[in-house]
Amino acid sequence: MTDDDLLAVLALQSVPKVGDVNAKKLIQVCGSAANVFKEKKENLTKIDGIGELMVKHLFKKDYHKSAEAELSFIKSEGITPLYYESDDYPERLKHCYDGPILLFQSGNIDLQNKKIISIVGTRQITTYGTEFCEKLVEELAPLDVVIVSGFAYGVDICAHNAAIQHNLQTVGCLAHGLNQIYPKIHKKYMARVEENGGFFTDFWSTSIFDRNNFLRRNRIIAGLSEATVVIESAEKGGSLVTADIAHSYNRDVFAVPGKVTDQFSKGCNDLIKFQKAQMITSAADLVYNLGWDVAKETKKPIQKQLFVELSDDEKIIYNYLKDKEKELLDIIALECALPIFKVSSLLLNMEMKGVVKPLPGKWFKIV
Repeated sequence: MTDDDLLAVLALQSVPKVGDVNAKKLIQVCGSAANVFKEKKENLTKIDGIGELMVKHLFKKDYHKSAEAELSFIKSEGITPLYYESDDYPERLKHCYDGPILLFQSGNIDLQNKKIISIVGTRQITTYGTEFCEKLVEELAPLDVVIVSGFAYGVDICAHNAAIQHNLQTVGCLAHGLNQIYPKIHKKYMARVEENGGFFTDFWSTSIFDRNNFLRRNRIIAGLSEATVVIESAEKGGSLVTADIAHSYNRDVFAVPGKVTDQFSKGCNDLIKFQKAQMITSAADLVYNLGWDVAKETKKPIQKQLFVELSDDEKIIYNYLKDKEKELLDIIALECALPIFKVSSLLLNMEMKGVVKPLPGKWFKIV
């Protein structure tokens, strides 16, 4: 994208009342952002959703001047602008009707052909939530999954740090421009995140920080990802908004169950109860429900070993399957007298060790 093209997109992005949905309409009809400003006003008002007041704003010089200032900031700070029709724009976000026409990136983000999971939740994370989040990321580590979150307190920063610990790429979606960071105390994590991924935002450097920005930020978290996992949430909270947005994008949503008496499990339990999310108890639930082929997608090819170390429970499952051509997950759990959620996790571990293979329809067999 040339500087002139970028300047036109910035100018369009800055016009009040236009927004990403209408901006895409204008670009589609006119052919480019630059052509929007060359089109006759009477033609623009004929476009569905584009009124005279919006068109009047389009041709105010003030917005073009502010676009020039923002372009100067982008170039001076080495920020990467991603246009929604370009090849380097996140693929899943392209399919979101309200995805930003322009996304700003810092760091070393590479989402090409990656499995991407968003992890969100309360800012007042409990010990239970922390342990689950860290364990989930640890279990996902062999699959080279990209972890997306909002870089806020609680679940967000726990997910980012767990990803870094396991050398996974992580992406922080911000509710402000790339000239600042919120919360300020998280500035100490920025370098590590940018080394292992980076940051996305559609806010300008001149954007006034406001709590409402988080709602706009959440659509990017949900839109980037194949699935959104809610670790903990009170009855109301931003993570539930993210889950709703993900659901509206036809993406998978998972929620971690908790005690019915726990304040920060109320939101997750409700998501499961009202069938807005699937229950997740381990990474195995993600692997199965998203249809991932673990054997092909681990960082290192898994080879069957002559002497594989199995836990006592894994040996029970192995010995049971040894005499079977294949068997259903539910039957394995029943015959081995083990909880089904535990069997799912054990089978994932055994798959990574190269001793079992998953088949369509929740069937498994010995390799």
